Amino acid sequence: MSNEALELSINLVWVMLGAFLVFFMHTGFAMVEAGFTRSKNVVNILIKNILTISIGGIVYFIAGYAIMFGDTTNGIVGTSGFLLNDVDDIGFFVFQAMFAATCATIISGAVAERTNIMAYMAIVVVMTLFIYPVVGHWIWQGDGWITQLGFIDFAGSTVVHLTGAVGAFVAAAMIGPRIGKYTKKRVNVIPGHSIPLGALGVFILWLGWFGFNGGSTLAADPEAVPSVIANTFLAAAASVIATAFYTKLRYSYIDGSLTLNGALAGLVSITAGAASVSIIGSIIIGLLAGPLLVEGVRFIEHRLRVDDPVGAVAVHGICGIWGTVAIGFFDVTNGLFYGGGLTQLAVQAIGVVAVIAWTAITVTASLSLIKVFIPLRVSREEEIGGLDIAEHGSNAYEFQQDTFRGLTPNESFAHRLTTAGTKQTSA
Repeated sequence: MSNEALELSINLVWVMLGAFLVFFMHTGFAMVEAGFTRSKNVVNILIKNILTISIGGIVYFIAGYAIMFGDTTNGIVGTSGFLLNDVDDIGFFVFQAMFAATCATIISGAVAERTNIMAYMAIVVVMTLFIYPVVGHWIWQGDGWITQLGFIDFAGSTVVHLTGAVGAFVAAAMIGPRIGKYTKKRVNVIPGHSIPLGALGVFILWLGWFGFNGGSTLAADPEAVPSVIANTFLAAAASVIATAFYTKLRYSYIDGSLTLNGALAGLVSITAGAASVSIIGSIIIGLLAGPLLVEGVRFIEHRLRVDDPVGAVAVHGICGIWGTVAIGFFDVTNGLFYGGGLTQLAVQAIGVVAVIAWTAITVTASLSLIKVFIPLRVSREEEIGGLDIAEHGSNAYEFQQDTFRGLTPNESFAHRLTTAGTKQTSA
């Protein structure tokens, strides 16, 4: 085997390993969402996540990849490669298909516990067919109009995470909050059923992110890969520490769920600049991501009154914006702190605004059309009883009895259908 052939093989193995790790991230998303929501909805969470990767992969194969990476029309949309016709690099398609599904699954957590699963599947189709691929074409195809401005988003703080978060925000706002979340001006806590599951999901996502960012080098480059991995790890670690200490100052205790989400906040924030900032820069980006996450969750929940059970909008949206804009400060070539002036910062801001506008408009229009044919939300009775029974006819856990009321599982379910649920404590 020639040196060139060996190099190509090693690069392929590296990218495929990255694809496998990004696929495994869907396990992490499923565990985070399941742990941070109630036990009566766990089957629904798991089914939504496995449907997302399955539907997203097929739809992206049919048309999403072509719209994203096909020959450009005015830097706006791709027009070739449908059904992978004349596409030679199938490995690159596989890697990108995992990213497309990741963008779509961000919506799942934000609309958990009250959304009609058929409506959810419809929005997954729209996201992976057109909304996400258009953003990807603008930024990653090479001839997209945002790329031509000099915009930098190495692995998707904006392309993947911000796009998914804007979609999640619009969907959560249109579907409305869970029953019992808001009582007049009061915001009630609806705690998740398993912090251990949520923690497991966070660790899985952290592991998968090494493939998410590291695989985005698209080659086993001995110079680029170690620095990308180091930046990814240290930004997340710094964000965990910052979140823990900030919640201690803010609330007088280290908040468990927010600290776990702090790792994801750091990972999202470094994703755009993993290949273009220094290690010190990555740590600073992560340190600032922690407080942004905490205040972002509070702002969305209390001020905007949008119910996001897992904090997806703050993690992927607010931190996605921060990570993208941070390049304007910390990019070692053109960043403000490296003598590059304000040009890169302005370009990053333009890209962020364009993606927010595109995604908000198209998701709003898509959901408005979907709800003509499919209710976006389950009935009150189904929500109180739990989506596991209503949508799937089974429970995630087999309880022998209701320890609080001495009821059998069927009696407990019947009781839930006729009550408004348990009392919630104030946030």
